Amino acid sequence: MAERPLSPHLQIWKWGPHMLTSILHRVSGDGMALVGLPVLLWWLGALASGPQAYETFASVATSPIGYIVLVGLTWAFFNHVCSGLRHFVLDIGAGYELDTNRTWAIAANVLGVVLTIAFWAVVLAKQGAF
Repeated sequence: MAERPLSPHLQIWKWGPHMLTSILHRVSGDGMALVGLPVLLWWLGALASGPQAYETFASVATSPIGYIVLVGLTWAFFNHVCSGLRHFVLDIGAGYELDTNRTWAIAANVLGVVLTIAFWAVVLAKQGAF
């Protein structure tokens, strides 16, 4: 049997922030598709069905589990946007230097969290929760 070269695998690659950013980009996109779309359709259906249906949706959405889902979807959105902008910059040929790539990978993840916190701070402040 001939010796064939092996493809690189997790034992060879060094873990880096760019790998985390790539994985989270995929996870956030899948999360928005698999969780966000049904929530959006339920919200639209509740809007179209009248006050009682919307009240049911609103009571579930403002429950603790509902807030967890909504905060998770918000994080998925902002993380996906920030990571997508990073990928856009890479697609135009910029940001491939190791330090620049590492910095923007970290910044994309941190900015997704910061924007999520800021968004919910504004939402909760408008509701008078603070």
